[in-house]
This record gives sequence, C-alpha cells and structure tokens, in this order.
Amino acid sequence: MIASLRVNWVILRTCLEERLVYRADFAMGTLFRFLPIITQIFLWGAIFAVGTSNPRAPIEGYRYQDMVVYYLLAMLARAFSSMPGLASGIARDVRDGTIKKYLTQPIDMLGYLFWHRVAHKLVYYAVAAGPFALVFWIYRGYFPGWPDAFTMTAFLLSLVFAFLLGFLIEALIGLISFWFLEVSSLLFIYMMINYFLSGHMLPLDLLPDSVVSVIMYLPFKYLAYTPPAILLGRYETHAELARELLIELTWIVGLVIANRIAFARGVRRYGAFGG
Repeated sequence: MIASLRVNWVILRTCLEERLVYRADFAMGTLFRFLPIITQIFLWGAIFAVGTSNPRAPIEGYRYQDMVVYYLLAMLARAFSSMPGLASGIARDVRDGTIKKYLTQPIDMLGYLFWHRVAHKLVYYAVAAGPFALVFWIYRGYFPGWPDAFTMTAFLLSLVFAFLLGFLIEALIGLISFWFLEVSSLLFIYMMINYFLSGHMLPLDLLPDSVVSVIMYLPFKYLAYTPPAILLGRYETHAELARELLIELTWIVGLVIANRIAFARGVRRYGAFGG
C-alpha cells in the first residue's frame, strides 16, 4: 500500500514538472479560453432581450442572471470534466506501439494516465484561478447567495465526480483502439453529443420533455449540467440531490469496471505493432 502511494506520488510530481516546463504557453492557452465566456454572456443577453415580449423575462424558470450564473458554473464544471487529448493519446500509443512500456514495466497504464490528468488539472486550476475569480467577482450580484452546507458539499462532490466521469469516458473511448486503431471519428461523435447532452451548450431544462426524460439517465449531464443545477436550486430537496449523486457514483463505478475489462481484453489481443 505504501509502495503504491509512493509510486503515485512520484508520477504526480513528475507530471507536474512536465507541465511546468512549458508554463508560459500553457498559461496563454488557458487565459484565451476565457474569451468565449464574454461572447456567451452577450449572446444570452440578446436572446433574453429579443426572444421574449418582456425583455429579461424568465425563460423556463431561468432569469437572465440565472443563465449567466449557469454558464459560468458550467464552464467551471467543464474545466473539471474535459480531458483534451486523452482518448487520442491512448489510441496513438496503441497504434505506434508506445503502449508496450506499460506492459513491460510495473506501472498500471490507467493509473498513470489518471495521475497525469490530476497533474494537468492542478496546473490548469493554478493558472485559471485568477481569471475565474475575476469573472465570478464581476457577476457576484447575479448569484443567489451562499447555499447551505449540504448543498455546497454536494456541489464540490459533483465537480470531483465530473472529473472522474470525464476521465473514465474518454479513457474507455481510447481503449477501443485495441479493436479499431483509429478512433478519431468516434471521438468527434462523442464530443458533439457531449457538447449538446451535457448541458454545455444550454441548460437541459430548455429541451423538450421527451428528450430530457432520456438524457437524465445518461452520464453526460453530470459533466456540465449537474454542478450549476445544484447551486441554482434545480434540485428541490436534499433527498433528490443525494439520489442524483448516488446515480452519478454508480456510473463512475460502472465505468471503472468497463475500463478494466476493456484494458484486460485489449491487452490479450494486442499485437505489439510499432517501434
């Protein structure tokens, strides 16, 4: 147990050092990702002004202020759940044979990739904390106020769960490369579905009830919709909120099992192609 913890710490520290090598480029890329926030806020302002007979009247229970808060929190959730390059990186390692290093050394590939992503997110949060704080401070009057301790704890848990779900889903897509060497098309389809069904594009409440009834049983909504919905009070009771987190945890456990099965079976059929 102690040896395993030591290995994980070494992996995390090494990955942090790797990320900090190109810290200037990483910081610039992170800061420029905040530009769409401004355009999205202006877009929703135009929608509320033009799309209703009474400017700034609520749309499906969302006021303009609520929509701004929702989008800010959805961006925060996406900062946790997005895993750029994870699936394509696994597919590339399988395709060019680099994955052999995980098979010949006493390092679990999924464990290594997990801690690599943790390091990536830690550096990202360190860089993005300032811009996030500034934007949240500017729109602080739009927030409904501090929630109770249970709701705040559930919100923080939903962010951690979003990170785990995002990692597990993309890792599973990457592991499909054991059977299909090129997964770029599948990854593109996933990204399009994810953008729409996760609530990143717009709150899921605005979709037709027939669509929402299906989406609510899929894992995508936990990647962007659930965290802001928690703070905006879309879950009326603590029991309902606890049930949502339990369902999300069930998805996480199921995806962990699916990843382990896919990796074990993929390794058995792996031909070790490449250099």
